[in-house]
Amino acid sequence: MKFPLFTLAVAFGFSSFAAEIPQALPQGQVPQDIRLGPLKELDGYFPFTVPSSPEVWARRAEEVRMQVKVALGVWPEPTRTPLNPVVYGKIEGDGYTIEKVYFESMPGFFVTGSLFRPRTEGKHPVVLCPHGHWTDARFIVRGDAEMKKELDSGGERSLESGRSMFQSLGIQLARMGMVAFVYDMLGNSDSQQISRELAHGFAKQRPEMNTAENWGLFSPQAETHVESIAGLQTWNSIRSIDFLTSLPDVDASRIGVTGASGGGTQTMLLSAVDPRVTVECPAVMVSTAMQGGCTCENASLLRVNTGNIEFAALFAPKPLGMTAANDWTKEMETKGFPELQRHYAMMGAPNNVTLWPHLNFGHNYNVVSRENIYAWFNEHFHLGLSGDRLKEQDHPVVTREQLTVWDAQHPQPAGGPDFERKLLHWWASDAETQLQKSPENFQKIAGPAWKAIIGWTGYHPGTTFEHHRELTVKGQGKDYHALIYTVRDSKAGLDLPSITIDPAKPNGRAALWLDEHGKAGLFTESGELRPEVCRLLEAGWRVEGVDLFEQGEFLKDGQPVTQTRRVKNPREAACFTFGYNSALFAQRVQDICETLTRIGMTKATTQRNIIALDGTGPLAAAALAVMGDKVEDAVINTGGFRFGKVLDLWSPGFLPASAKYGDLPGAITLAKQNAAKLLVLGEGESNSDPVGWVLSH
Repeated sequence: MKFPLFTLAVAFGFSSFAAEIPQALPQGQVPQDIRLGPLKELDGYFPFTVPSSPEVWARRAEEVRMQVKVALGVWPEPTRTPLNPVVYGKIEGDGYTIEKVYFESMPGFFVTGSLFRPRTEGKHPVVLCPHGHWTDARFIVRGDAEMKKELDSGGERSLESGRSMFQSLGIQLARMGMVAFVYDMLGNSDSQQISRELAHGFAKQRPEMNTAENWGLFSPQAETHVESIAGLQTWNSIRSIDFLTSLPDVDASRIGVTGASGGGTQTMLLSAVDPRVTVECPAVMVSTAMQGGCTCENASLLRVNTGNIEFAALFAPKPLGMTAANDWTKEMETKGFPELQRHYAMMGAPNNVTLWPHLNFGHNYNVVSRENIYAWFNEHFHLGLSGDRLKEQDHPVVTREQLTVWDAQHPQPAGGPDFERKLLHWWASDAETQLQKSPENFQKIAGPAWKAIIGWTGYHPGTTFEHHRELTVKGQGKDYHALIYTVRDSKAGLDLPSITIDPAKPNGRAALWLDEHGKAGLFTESGELRPEVCRLLEAGWRVEGVDLFEQGEFLKDGQPVTQTRRVKNPREAACFTFGYNSALFAQRVQDICETLTRIGMTKATTQRNIIALDGTGPLAAAALAVMGDKVEDAVINTGGFRFGKVLDLWSPGFLPASAKYGDLPGAITLAKQNAAKLLVLGEGESNSDPVGWVLSH
């Protein structure tokens, strides 16, 4: 049986190289690379640096917004299939009505909720209310003991209106003249096609769902197609706007969103990706601290080099109101909010951001916070209300039986594992159809996506060379001058052991030779240069080698990495690791981009080339796919590797989102635009002399 070279390299490793092979660092010392430190996790520190100008922010905002869209699986947006909405069961109240709603966000996948409407004529602003993680949130009715605590603390003012915060929210918004939609998050209230256990991150990995076809959530295949609970929930929110703006009494130019806790996260994510939102109020969620503890708040790629403060900043200059409490948001007054104030001022709207700190309360969505939010919507929707019109009034509590959308005439749809597989299959197939419409469409979609997947932010001026020393290396009976050093990018935190070998008669061409062993791959086990490397040198080429992250001198024991690191979170979802940290594959691609860019900046180099003949071929293809400038020639051997065939989340070959955008062939398609000439081996083609091919071009 023939196995891809990449897989063989990872699974079986290679023999150790001789001690004579040049080392940049003293024996036993590893590079001072920030990536060797602790992994970032959701309880880390996520500050926001205010950009220097609106123009700088525009570029950064575009990058972050694309990253969020890719991470949530809404790039490209899924096809907007018919909603087939059902609205029925009207309940008449004092100044408001409540109706039952369900509709299809994807074929067979239903959004459920309660629609609150004012009893006045005309078009009204609309507010979406994602509710967060309160159990049975839309149906919640708090008992006397809990209400006594709320009343005693001042968190609620009325025994009746405080019993069901989400009914009170919807009713008050309607009484103020707004349409409000309180809709269920996955696994909550009437939304049971995806179970609460799955939706809220308590599930373990399920071997039966980890298959190359017909996979389920949390599997490597779902992750490489960026299919997640957070993405499904966000798509439900986007389709909720579609539904609401189709109603005759809704003013589509005034769309608000408010939610607390996990609903606050959903508020931020929806507002980041859907430009139709005009006013945003995430409660007790925006902070530089904990970013969201549930799978519905996390997705692979989502917060790599970004975080919730920057997500909130994406909304500028539109009105943003936030609450803080005695929880992870308690430091917002000094960490996060001042930066958002400066950011909004830079964007010309200093009065469009506010924070209501209520540190005397714990994590909450109480009447004090809700009334802050009512006032914010009143101001920015220009409702002109004042006094008691902005205060919650008592109302009859509506029972679960009165609110549930499912009954004998409206039966609950099927869910479970088979439905889950079918839903993800539709999602992946729909994206594939859009990608394959035309080469232009593929480029338009896949090009930005691959850049978000790899996350290389570009070469930083001021990179330094450490441990620099000259030496002589031997090969084919000849001596060659070499420099060995580490390349330190202090801004990015990279520190890459590298080697440059000079020809006797340079011709201006430089080849980056990639190998599973790093720069040691330029040598045989006896410590001499490989014959293929000598051929390049004799032809006048300079040859460069580098230890990519966790290769070569990064490894204390010299053994190749077979399992990547993960955070200590006991939940097994990939998003808790790869939502905050680049995958090892992406980190190595970043190193290739860094090295190729550095080589191209060398005055003696007129042409750059790349040679990757072993398991590094897929890495080279991905690097070429995202490089902003061209290399001259490249020869890579993919070994037939496919991201979609990786069945282990912790494999060095695992890369979130990679299978969705054409898998490795998709990266190669993009790579061909960034290489003047590209020879691809391992995809059915053969070439007995790839180095000769490079020399002849």
